[in-house]
Amino acid sequence: MHISIFAAGLTAAVSLSALAQTPLTTERIASGLSNPLYVTHAPGDSNRIYIVEQRSGSTGRIRIFDLNTNTLATSAFLSISSLSTGNEQGLLGLAFHPDYLTNGYFWVNYTNAAGTTVIARYQAVGDPATASFANVASAQTVLTLAQPFSNHNGGWIGFGPDGYLYISTGDGGSGGDPGNRAQDTTSQLLGKMLRIDVDGADDVPGNADDDGFPADPNRLYSIPSDNPFVADGNDDEIWAFGLRNAWRSSFDRATGDLWIADVGQNNWEEINIQPAGSSGGTNYGWRCYEGNNAFNTAGCASASTMTFPIHVFNHSTDGFSCSVTGGYVYRGPICDLRGTYFFADYCSNRIKSFRYDGASVTEFTDRTTELDPPGSLAINSITSFGEDNAGNLYIVDQSGEVFRMIRSGPIAGDYNADGLVDVLDFLDFIDDYGTCDGQPAPCGSIGDADFNGDTVIDVLDFLDFLDAFGQDSCI
Repeated sequence: MHISIFAAGLTAAVSLSALAQTPLTTERIASGLSNPLYVTHAPGDSNRIYIVEQRSGSTGRIRIFDLNTNTLATSAFLSISSLSTGNEQGLLGLAFHPDYLTNGYFWVNYTNAAGTTVIARYQAVGDPATASFANVASAQTVLTLAQPFSNHNGGWIGFGPDGYLYISTGDGGSGGDPGNRAQDTTSQLLGKMLRIDVDGADDVPGNADDDGFPADPNRLYSIPSDNPFVADGNDDEIWAFGLRNAWRSSFDRATGDLWIADVGQNNWEEINIQPAGSSGGTNYGWRCYEGNNAFNTAGCASASTMTFPIHVFNHSTDGFSCSVTGGYVYRGPICDLRGTYFFADYCSNRIKSFRYDGASVTEFTDRTTELDPPGSLAINSITSFGEDNAGNLYIVDQSGEVFRMIRSGPIAGDYNADGLVDVLDFLDFIDDYGTCDGQPAPCGSIGDADFNGDTVIDVLDFLDFLDAFGQDSCI
Protein backbone atom coordinates (compact mmCIF):
# COMPACT_ATOMS: atom_id res chain seq x y z
CA MET A 1 0.00 0.00 0.00
CA HIS A 2 2.70 2.44 0.99
CA ILE A 3 4.68 1.73 -2.19
CA SER A 4 1.71 2.55 -4.44
CA ILE A 5 0.87 5.68 -2.46
CA PHE A 6 4.53 6.70 -2.54
CA ALA A 7 4.70 6.36 -6.33
CA ALA A 8 1.50 8.34 -6.77
CA GLY A 9 2.76 10.96 -4.36
CA LEU A 10 6.04 11.37 -6.19
CA THR A 11 4.22 11.84 -9.48
CA ALA A 12 1.92 14.44 -7.97
CA ALA A 13 4.80 16.17 -6.22
CA VAL A 14 6.89 16.46 -9.35
CA SER A 15 3.93 17.82 -11.29
CA LEU A 16 3.07 20.36 -8.62
CA SER A 17 6.69 21.35 -8.08
CA ALA A 18 7.00 22.36 -11.71
CA LEU A 19 4.18 24.87 -11.19
CA ALA A 20 5.31 26.17 -7.82
CA GLN A 21 6.05 29.84 -7.26
CA THR A 22 7.47 30.14 -3.80
CA PRO A 23 6.75 33.57 -2.28
CA LEU A 24 9.93 35.36 -1.23
CA THR A 25 11.09 38.02 1.16
CA THR A 26 14.37 39.16 2.68
CA GLU A 27 15.78 39.40 6.17
CA ARG A 28 18.56 41.70 7.28
CA ILE A 29 21.46 39.77 8.76
CA ALA A 30 24.06 42.52 9.19
CA SER A 31 24.15 46.30 9.48
CA GLY A 32 26.59 49.04 10.42
CA LEU A 33 29.12 47.93 7.81
CA SER A 34 31.45 50.32 6.00
CA ASN A 35 30.69 50.36 2.26
CA PRO A 36 30.08 46.62 1.90
CA LEU A 37 30.23 45.36 -1.65
CA TYR A 38 30.65 41.59 -1.66
CA VAL A 39 29.64 38.44 0.20
CA THR A 40 31.14 35.02 -0.39
CA HIS A 41 32.02 31.78 1.37
CA ALA A 42 34.88 29.34 1.57
CA PRO A 43 34.10 26.17 -0.43
CA GLY A 44 32.75 23.46 1.84
CA ASP A 45 32.25 25.77 4.83
CA SER A 46 28.58 25.88 5.83
CA ASN A 47 29.21 27.81 9.04
CA ARG A 48 30.38 31.20 7.82
CA ILE A 49 30.23 33.80 5.12
CA TYR A 50 32.71 36.62 4.53
CA ILE A 51 31.71 40.24 3.92
CA VAL A 52 34.01 42.61 2.05
CA GLU A 53 34.00 46.22 3.24
CA GLN A 54 35.29 48.36 0.39
CA ARG A 55 36.77 51.05 2.54
CA SER A 56 36.70 52.83 5.88
CA GLY A 57 38.97 55.80 5.28
CA SER A 58 41.80 54.21 3.33
CA THR A 59 41.42 50.76 4.89
CA GLY A 60 39.46 47.84 3.44
CA ARG A 61 38.30 44.96 5.59
CA ILE A 62 36.96 41.43 5.42
CA ARG A 63 34.47 40.50 8.18
CA ILE A 64 33.22 37.06 9.20
CA PHE A 65 29.51 36.41 9.72
CA ASP A 66 28.67 33.27 11.71
CA LEU A 67 25.65 31.54 10.17
CA ASN A 68 25.02 29.40 13.25
CA THR A 69 24.77 32.29 15.71
CA ASN A 70 23.79 34.99 13.18
CA THR A 71 26.51 37.28 14.50
CA LEU A 72 29.04 39.52 12.80
CA ALA A 73 32.57 39.35 14.18
CA THR A 74 33.67 42.67 15.62
CA SER A 75 37.29 42.19 14.60
CA ALA A 76 38.27 42.05 10.95
CA PHE A 77 39.45 38.79 9.42
CA LEU A 78 41.79 40.94 7.33
CA SER A 79 42.46 44.68 7.09
CA ILE A 80 44.36 46.21 4.18
CA SER A 81 45.49 49.80 4.63
CA SER A 82 46.83 52.52 2.31
CA LEU A 83 44.14 51.97 -0.30
CA SER A 84 43.04 54.55 -2.84
CA THR A 85 39.84 56.30 -1.84
CA GLY A 86 37.95 57.04 -5.06
CA ASN A 87 34.34 55.93 -5.38
CA GLU A 88 35.21 52.87 -7.49
CA GLN A 89 38.45 52.08 -5.65
CA GLY A 90 39.40 50.22 -2.49
CA LEU A 91 39.05 46.55 -1.56
CA LEU A 92 36.93 45.13 -4.37
CA GLY A 93 37.19 41.35 -4.56
CA LEU A 94 37.77 38.15 -2.60
CA ALA A 95 38.18 34.52 -3.66
CA PHE A 96 38.91 31.46 -1.53
CA HIS A 97 41.00 28.62 -2.88
CA PRO A 98 38.86 25.56 -3.74
CA ASP A 99 40.83 23.69 -1.04
CA TYR A 100 40.85 26.59 1.43
CA LEU A 101 39.69 24.45 4.36
CA THR A 102 42.95 22.53 4.01
CA ASN A 103 45.48 25.14 2.90
CA GLY A 104 43.98 28.42 4.16
CA TYR A 105 44.83 30.43 1.03
CA PHE A 106 42.67 33.21 -0.38
CA TRP A 107 43.13 36.05 -2.88
CA VAL A 108 42.00 39.67 -2.82
CA ASN A 109 41.63 42.40 -5.45
CA TYR A 110 42.24 46.00 -4.39
CA THR A 111 43.55 49.35 -5.61
CA ASN A 112 46.52 50.68 -3.68
CA ALA A 113 47.28 54.29 -2.80
CA ALA A 114 48.67 54.91 -6.28
CA GLY A 115 45.45 53.61 -7.86
CA THR A 116 47.14 50.44 -9.13
CA THR A 117 45.10 47.23 -9.12
CA VAL A 118 46.74 44.57 -6.94
CA ILE A 119 45.86 40.89 -6.81
CA ALA A 120 47.41 39.46 -3.64
CA ARG A 121 47.42 36.12 -1.84
CA TYR A 122 47.00 35.69 1.92
CA GLN A 123 46.74 32.75 4.30
CA ALA A 124 44.56 32.23 7.35
CA VAL A 125 46.05 31.81 10.82
CA GLY A 126 45.54 28.32 12.24
CA ASP A 127 42.71 25.99 11.22
CA PRO A 128 41.03 27.66 8.21
CA ALA A 129 37.63 26.29 9.25
CA THR A 130 37.70 28.27 12.49
CA ALA A 131 40.34 30.95 11.84
CA SER A 132 39.40 34.40 13.10
CA PHE A 133 42.29 36.19 11.42
CA ALA A 134 44.42 36.10 8.33
CA ASN A 135 48.18 36.42 8.54
CA VAL A 136 48.92 39.94 7.29
CA ALA A 137 52.59 39.00 6.89
CA SER A 138 51.63 36.20 4.48
CA ALA A 139 50.74 38.72 1.74
CA GLN A 140 52.20 37.86 -1.65
CA THR A 141 51.66 40.08 -4.69
CA VAL A 142 50.29 37.97 -7.53
CA LEU A 143 49.59 40.55 -10.24
CA THR A 144 49.52 44.35 -10.59
CA LEU A 145 47.79 46.50 -13.20
CA ALA A 146 48.42 50.21 -13.60
CA GLN A 147 45.17 52.16 -13.94
CA PRO A 148 45.08 55.29 -16.14
CA PHE A 149 41.95 56.64 -14.38
CA SER A 150 40.29 56.07 -11.03
CA ASN A 151 37.10 54.46 -12.33
CA HIS A 152 36.37 51.14 -14.07
CA ASN A 153 38.58 48.88 -11.99
CA GLY A 154 36.46 45.75 -12.38
CA GLY A 155 37.28 44.04 -9.12
CA TRP A 156 35.74 40.57 -9.24
CA ILE A 157 37.93 37.50 -8.83
CA GLY A 158 36.77 33.91 -8.60
CA PHE A 159 37.93 30.35 -9.09
CA GLY A 160 36.38 28.51 -11.99
CA PRO A 161 35.41 24.83 -12.07
CA ASP A 162 38.77 24.24 -13.76
CA GLY A 163 40.64 25.44 -10.66
CA TYR A 164 42.05 28.55 -12.35
CA LEU A 165 41.65 32.06 -10.97
CA TYR A 166 39.56 34.42 -13.12
CA ILE A 167 40.02 38.19 -12.80
CA SER A 168 37.63 40.82 -14.17
CA THR A 169 39.37 44.05 -15.19
CA GLY A 170 37.64 47.27 -16.22
CA ASP A 171 38.71 49.17 -19.34
CA GLY A 172 40.82 51.66 -17.36
CA GLY A 173 38.21 54.33 -16.92
CA SER A 174 37.31 57.80 -18.10
CA GLY A 175 34.40 57.42 -20.55
CA GLY A 176 34.13 55.69 -23.89
CA ASP A 177 37.40 53.78 -23.38
CA PRO A 178 39.60 56.51 -24.94
CA GLY A 179 42.57 54.16 -25.25
CA ASN A 180 40.48 51.39 -26.84
CA ARG A 181 42.03 49.11 -24.24
CA ALA A 182 39.18 46.63 -24.14
CA GLN A 183 39.82 45.63 -27.79
CA ASP A 184 43.61 45.55 -27.47
CA THR A 185 44.83 41.98 -26.89
CA THR A 186 48.52 42.65 -27.60
CA SER A 187 49.54 45.10 -24.88
CA GLN A 188 46.60 45.57 -22.50
CA LEU A 189 45.11 43.47 -19.72
CA LEU A 190 42.39 46.07 -19.09
CA GLY A 191 38.84 45.52 -20.32
CA LYS A 192 39.34 41.78 -20.03
CA MET A 193 38.57 38.59 -18.20
CA LEU A 194 41.91 37.09 -17.21
CA ARG A 195 42.61 33.44 -16.37
CA ILE A 196 45.72 32.43 -14.45
CA ASP A 197 47.10 29.36 -12.69
CA VAL A 198 47.97 30.16 -9.05
CA ASP A 199 48.73 26.56 -8.05
CA GLY A 200 51.50 25.55 -10.43
CA ALA A 201 52.08 22.17 -11.99
CA ASP A 202 51.52 20.24 -8.76
CA ASP A 203 48.16 21.98 -8.09
CA VAL A 204 49.32 22.88 -4.58
CA PRO A 205 49.55 26.60 -3.72
CA GLY A 206 52.49 27.93 -1.78
CA ASN A 207 55.20 25.97 -3.61
CA ALA A 208 57.96 27.24 -5.86
CA ASP A 209 56.28 25.99 -9.01
CA ASP A 210 53.43 28.50 -8.51
CA ASP A 211 55.70 31.15 -9.99
CA GLY A 212 55.96 31.10 -13.76
CA PHE A 213 57.82 34.44 -13.75
CA PRO A 214 60.53 34.16 -11.06
CA ALA A 215 62.32 37.27 -12.31
CA ASP A 216 59.23 39.44 -11.73
CA PRO A 217 58.23 39.94 -8.06
CA ASN A 218 54.79 41.19 -9.14
CA ARG A 219 53.79 38.07 -11.11
CA LEU A 220 53.16 35.06 -8.86
CA TYR A 221 51.32 32.75 -11.24
CA SER A 222 51.73 30.78 -14.43
CA ILE A 223 49.76 30.74 -17.66
CA PRO A 224 47.33 27.88 -18.36
CA SER A 225 48.55 26.20 -21.52
CA ASP A 226 45.08 26.28 -23.09
CA ASN A 227 44.53 30.03 -22.67
CA PRO A 228 43.37 31.31 -26.08
CA PHE A 229 46.22 33.75 -26.79
CA VAL A 230 49.18 31.69 -25.63
CA ALA A 231 52.26 32.03 -27.84
CA ASP A 232 50.66 34.12 -30.59
CA GLY A 233 52.02 37.53 -29.71
CA ASN A 234 49.07 38.55 -27.54
CA ASP A 235 48.79 38.81 -23.76
CA ASP A 236 48.72 35.24 -22.52
CA GLU A 237 46.64 35.99 -19.40
CA ILE A 238 43.60 37.04 -21.46
CA TRP A 239 40.64 34.70 -21.43
CA ALA A 240 38.01 37.07 -22.89
CA PHE A 241 37.97 40.72 -23.94
CA GLY A 242 35.73 43.59 -25.03
CA LEU A 243 34.40 44.35 -21.53
CA ARG A 244 33.77 47.87 -20.24
CA ASN A 245 33.49 47.39 -16.48
CA ALA A 246 32.13 43.96 -15.67
CA TRP A 247 30.61 44.49 -12.23
CA ARG A 248 30.15 41.14 -10.57
CA SER A 249 30.57 37.90 -12.43
CA SER A 250 29.77 34.40 -11.19
CA PHE A 251 30.03 30.75 -12.09
CA ASP A 252 26.86 28.70 -12.05
CA ARG A 253 27.75 26.05 -9.49
CA ALA A 254 25.57 23.48 -11.28
CA THR A 255 26.62 23.99 -14.91
CA GLY A 256 29.94 25.84 -14.77
CA ASP A 257 28.65 28.63 -17.04
CA LEU A 258 30.30 32.02 -16.45
CA TRP A 259 27.87 34.95 -16.13
CA ILE A 260 29.22 38.47 -16.71
CA ALA A 261 27.20 41.63 -16.03
CA ASP A 262 28.84 44.52 -17.88
CA VAL A 263 28.06 48.13 -17.00
CA GLY A 264 27.08 50.28 -19.99
CA GLN A 265 28.20 53.75 -21.04
CA ASN A 266 25.05 55.87 -21.25
CA ASN A 267 22.15 53.82 -22.55
CA TRP A 268 22.52 50.05 -22.25
CA GLU A 269 23.31 47.54 -19.51
CA GLU A 270 24.09 43.97 -20.51
CA ILE A 271 24.24 40.40 -19.26
CA ASN A 272 26.72 38.09 -20.99
CA ILE A 273 27.31 34.38 -20.60
CA GLN A 274 30.23 32.15 -21.46
CA PRO A 275 29.08 28.53 -21.56
CA ALA A 276 31.02 25.91 -19.65
CA GLY A 277 33.51 24.21 -21.94
CA SER A 278 34.28 27.39 -23.84
CA SER A 279 37.81 27.61 -25.22
CA GLY A 280 37.93 31.35 -24.41
CA GLY A 281 38.95 34.17 -26.70
CA THR A 282 35.45 35.64 -26.69
CA ASN A 283 35.11 39.28 -27.76
CA TYR A 284 32.13 40.86 -25.96
CA GLY A 285 32.21 43.93 -28.16
CA TRP A 286 33.07 47.03 -26.11
CA ARG A 287 33.97 49.80 -27.17
CA CYS A 288 32.72 48.91 -30.63
CA TYR A 289 29.27 48.15 -29.23
CA GLU A 290 27.32 49.10 -26.14
CA GLY A 291 24.91 46.24 -25.72
CA ASN A 292 23.71 45.42 -29.23
CA ASN A 293 24.16 48.97 -30.48
CA ALA A 294 27.14 50.49 -32.27
CA PHE A 295 29.11 52.85 -30.04
CA ASN A 296 32.48 53.49 -31.71
CA THR A 297 33.22 51.08 -34.52
CA ALA A 298 36.30 52.85 -35.90
CA GLY A 299 38.94 50.20 -36.51
CA CYS A 300 36.72 47.42 -35.15
CA ALA A 301 36.63 43.86 -36.41
CA SER A 302 33.46 42.52 -37.99
CA ALA A 303 30.50 42.17 -35.65
CA SER A 304 30.39 38.53 -36.70
CA THR A 305 33.54 37.94 -34.63
CA MET A 306 31.87 39.24 -31.46
CA THR A 307 29.58 37.65 -28.91
CA PHE A 308 26.61 39.83 -28.00
CA PRO A 309 24.69 39.85 -24.72
CA ILE A 310 21.95 37.38 -23.94
CA HIS A 311 19.96 40.29 -22.55
CA VAL A 312 20.20 44.10 -22.53
CA PHE A 313 18.44 46.83 -20.55
CA ASN A 314 17.80 50.38 -21.66
CA HIS A 315 18.14 53.26 -19.21
CA SER A 316 15.10 55.04 -20.62
CA THR A 317 12.59 52.25 -21.05
CA ASP A 318 13.52 49.23 -18.92
CA GLY A 319 13.66 50.68 -15.40
CA PHE A 320 17.46 50.56 -15.21
CA SER A 321 18.78 54.02 -14.47
CA CYS A 322 22.55 53.67 -14.32
CA SER A 323 24.53 50.50 -13.59
CA VAL A 324 23.89 46.77 -13.61
CA THR A 325 24.99 44.68 -10.62
CA GLY A 326 25.53 41.07 -11.60
CA GLY A 327 24.34 38.23 -9.44
CA TYR A 328 24.02 34.47 -9.44
CA VAL A 329 22.06 31.61 -10.90
CA TYR A 330 20.17 30.44 -7.84
CA ARG A 331 21.01 26.90 -6.72
CA GLY A 332 19.84 27.06 -3.11
CA PRO A 333 17.18 25.25 -1.06
CA ILE A 334 14.11 26.93 -2.63
CA CYS A 335 13.56 24.35 -5.30
CA ASP A 336 11.41 26.09 -7.88
CA LEU A 337 13.89 29.00 -8.06
CA ARG A 338 16.79 26.82 -9.09
CA GLY A 339 18.16 27.90 -12.45
CA THR A 340 16.93 31.50 -12.04
CA TYR A 341 19.49 34.29 -12.51
CA PHE A 342 19.16 37.25 -10.12
CA PHE A 343 20.68 40.70 -10.75
CA ALA A 344 19.99 44.37 -9.92
CA ASP A 345 20.41 48.02 -10.85
CA TYR A 346 22.63 50.05 -8.54
CA CYS A 347 20.78 53.38 -8.87
CA SER A 348 17.12 52.36 -9.05
CA ASN A 349 17.50 49.54 -6.47
CA ARG A 350 15.47 47.25 -8.71
CA ILE A 351 16.02 43.49 -8.44
CA LYS A 352 15.11 41.30 -11.38
CA SER A 353 15.48 37.71 -12.50
CA PHE A 354 15.12 35.47 -15.52
CA ARG A 355 15.93 32.02 -16.79
CA TYR A 356 18.14 31.25 -19.77
CA ASP A 357 17.92 27.94 -21.62
CA GLY A 358 20.94 28.46 -23.83
CA ALA A 359 18.93 30.15 -26.55
CA SER A 360 16.36 32.49 -25.05
CA VAL A 361 15.47 34.40 -21.89
CA THR A 362 12.22 33.37 -20.18
CA GLU A 363 10.34 34.09 -16.95
CA PHE A 364 11.63 37.66 -16.74
CA THR A 365 10.42 38.89 -13.35
CA ASP A 366 10.72 42.12 -11.37
CA ARG A 367 11.43 41.00 -7.79
CA THR A 368 11.83 44.45 -6.22
CA THR A 369 8.55 44.58 -4.32
CA GLU A 370 8.65 40.92 -3.37
CA LEU A 371 12.15 41.23 -1.89
CA ASP A 372 11.51 44.49 -0.08
CA PRO A 373 12.33 43.70 3.56
CA PRO A 374 9.61 43.96 6.22
CA GLY A 375 9.00 47.02 8.34
CA SER A 376 10.87 50.23 7.68
CA LEU A 377 13.96 48.52 6.26
CA ALA A 378 14.93 49.05 2.63
CA ILE A 379 17.53 47.70 0.23
CA ASN A 380 19.40 50.54 -1.47
CA SER A 381 22.46 50.95 -3.67
CA ILE A 382 22.89 47.26 -4.43
CA THR A 383 26.60 46.63 -4.91
CA SER A 384 26.58 42.86 -5.05
CA PHE A 385 24.90 39.56 -4.48
CA GLY A 386 26.51 36.61 -2.74
CA GLU A 387 26.13 32.92 -1.99
CA ASP A 388 26.78 30.74 1.02
CA ASN A 389 27.82 27.11 0.83
CA ALA A 390 24.18 25.96 0.70
CA GLY A 391 23.38 28.29 -2.20
CA ASN A 392 21.34 30.81 -0.23
CA LEU A 393 21.38 34.21 -1.91
CA TYR A 394 22.49 37.44 -0.22
CA ILE A 395 22.02 41.07 -1.29
CA VAL A 396 24.58 43.73 -0.34
CA ASP A 397 23.43 47.30 0.33
CA GLN A 398 26.32 49.77 0.09
CA SER A 399 24.87 51.88 2.89
CA GLY A 400 25.98 49.20 5.35
CA GLU A 401 23.60 46.25 5.27
CA VAL A 402 23.45 42.65 4.06
CA PHE A 403 20.14 40.89 3.44
CA ARG A 404 19.38 37.19 2.92
CA MET A 405 16.69 36.03 0.51
CA ILE A 406 14.27 33.60 2.16
CA ARG A 407 10.87 32.13 1.50
CA SER A 408 7.95 34.07 2.89
CA GLY A 409 6.24 31.90 5.48
CA PRO A 410 6.92 28.40 6.87
CA ILE A 411 7.99 25.41 4.81
CA ALA A 412 4.75 23.44 4.81
CA GLY A 413 6.24 20.32 3.25
CA ASP A 414 9.03 20.02 5.83
CA TYR A 415 7.17 17.36 7.82
CA ASN A 416 10.15 16.22 9.87
CA ALA A 417 11.28 19.81 10.56
CA ASP A 418 14.89 19.32 9.47
CA GLY A 419 14.91 22.45 7.29
CA LEU A 420 14.74 20.49 4.03
CA VAL A 421 11.85 19.19 1.97
CA ASP A 422 12.90 15.86 0.55
CA VAL A 423 11.92 12.24 0.21
CA LEU A 424 12.39 11.71 3.97
CA ASP A 425 9.49 14.08 4.65
CA PHE A 426 7.31 12.06 2.31
CA LEU A 427 8.26 8.76 3.91
CA ASP A 428 7.81 10.11 7.44
CA PHE A 429 4.37 11.49 6.65
CA ILE A 430 3.32 8.24 4.98
CA ASP A 431 4.38 6.27 8.04
CA ASP A 432 2.41 8.55 10.37
CA TYR A 433 -0.58 8.67 8.05
CA GLY A 434 -0.67 4.88 7.74
CA THR A 435 -0.75 4.56 11.53
CA CYS A 436 -3.12 7.45 12.21
CA ASP A 437 -5.67 7.29 9.36
CA GLY A 438 -9.12 7.57 10.92
CA GLN A 439 -7.75 8.51 14.32
CA PRO A 440 -8.37 11.77 16.18
CA ALA A 441 -5.64 14.37 16.21
CA PRO A 442 -2.97 14.81 17.31
CA CYS A 443 -1.39 11.60 16.10
CA GLY A 444 2.03 10.70 14.71
CA SER A 445 5.49 9.78 15.90
CA ILE A 446 7.29 12.32 13.65
CA GLY A 447 4.72 15.09 13.32
CA ASP A 448 0.97 15.51 13.45
CA ALA A 449 -0.65 13.61 10.58
CA ASP A 450 -3.62 15.99 10.89
CA PHE A 451 -1.97 18.12 8.23
CA ASN A 452 -4.96 20.36 7.54
CA GLY A 453 -5.79 20.89 11.20
CA ASP A 454 -9.45 19.77 11.07
CA THR A 455 -8.93 17.38 14.07
CA VAL A 456 -9.55 14.27 11.94
CA ILE A 457 -6.85 12.36 10.05
CA ASP A 458 -8.21 11.31 6.67
CA VAL A 459 -7.51 11.41 2.94
CA LEU A 460 -7.83 15.20 2.90
CA ASP A 461 -4.70 15.40 5.04
CA PHE A 462 -2.91 13.17 2.57
CA LEU A 463 -3.94 15.32 -0.40
CA ASP A 464 -3.06 18.56 1.37
CA PHE A 465 0.34 17.20 2.29
CA LEU A 466 0.96 16.17 -1.32
CA ASP A 467 0.15 19.68 -2.45
CA ALA A 468 2.55 21.26 0.06
CA PHE A 469 5.25 18.68 -0.57
CA GLY A 470 4.95 19.21 -4.32
CA GLN A 471 5.53 22.93 -4.01
CA ASP A 472 8.38 22.70 -1.53
CA SER A 473 10.32 19.58 -2.50
CA CYS A 474 13.32 19.27 -4.77
CA ILE A 475 12.71 15.82 -6.21
